[in-house]
Amino acid sequence: MHIRILDKYIFREVFKAFIFGICAFSAVFIGSGTLFKIAKYITDYGASLSAVIKVFVFGLPSVIMWTFPMSMLLATLLTFGRLSSSSEITAMKSCGIGFYRIAAPAVIMGFLVSIGAIAFNEYVVPWANTAYRNVVYYEIQGNNGMKSQEHIILKDIKDGQIQRLVYARVYDADTQTLQGVTLQDFDAEGHVRHVENAEYADWSGGTWTMHNGMLYDITEGEGQSEHTIRFNTQVLPIKADPKQIVREQKDPEELTMKELKTQIEIMRTQYVDTKKLEAELYQRVTVPMASLIFALIGVPFGLQPTRNSSSAGFAMSVIIIFAYYALMTMGNALARSGAIAPLLAVWLPNLIGLLAGALLMRRASR
Repeated sequence: MHIRILDKYIFREVFKAFIFGICAFSAVFIGSGTLFKIAKYITDYGASLSAVIKVFVFGLPSVIMWTFPMSMLLATLLTFGRLSSSSEITAMKSCGIGFYRIAAPAVIMGFLVSIGAIAFNEYVVPWANTAYRNVVYYEIQGNNGMKSQEHIILKDIKDGQIQRLVYARVYDADTQTLQGVTLQDFDAEGHVRHVENAEYADWSGGTWTMHNGMLYDITEGEGQSEHTIRFNTQVLPIKADPKQIVREQKDPEELTMKELKTQIEIMRTQYVDTKKLEAELYQRVTVPMASLIFALIGVPFGLQPTRNSSSAGFAMSVIIIFAYYALMTMGNALARSGAIAPLLAVWLPNLIGLLAGALLMRRASR
């Protein structure tokens, strides 16, 4: 019974410090980044008040997402530093409560924050990033026209099943053409039954027309066969006009993990480099999981016998934050360049942090 009361007490103290950390770090990031962007939009484009409010609100989720790990570190550091300096930790140990039992509520909270952050990063952040982009591009900058884009993907989905998939390497806004077009039709079982490749497709008279292409008609079963037909022109059966195509395309940070996986698979079939998307996909998990790792690091640093050593632990933790994000940036760059496999490069900072946290926890338990 006393242990449960102790767990609630430590959990509550860590949670309060965690909320404080989110507010403090968010204020720093907003003051050093978001407000400068808003000022630029007002001075350069004369952004309206409603547009400015939208930019501020839609920009918050991505800012908050990055504050979760460092807020968790600050929360554990401040909480256990205070418990240590007030001799509460000593009192707990004198009652026979071990170090790992004392640290358990903070570690559990770090795990829960990590899981919640993964969900937040999947369902909230991509949507907010898309809304932010649309407000800036269409409402503030007033870009009602089209812009050229790479890796165009259009899907015709019915009852959760992809019926038709169109991929184009480039959309040229100046000529309103899709370059390097591939169309795939799927049957009810999700198998490809029809493929069309074309050098390009242009927009004219309300339809897309492919030029200089090849049609592959695939029949599966016992008498599996493939019929090939070359064509000069062929109607591309998609309803989206150029403006809709531009609006439907998303940057990597606007995609959910499921959408990222789908796009990676599609681009691999076209032999397109996917390292950037892979790094983005793995980072959707590694950054949220850093909250758990920072909890493991923050608890032993906070458990210092004197106030001065606690301050030293705080300073060391600040260094660890910068070291972690430096490693993360370097790993991301190595992943995108192909120097290291994206999975290993993106997870490397977390693996190092996990090892450091485990060693610190073991040392503090002695």
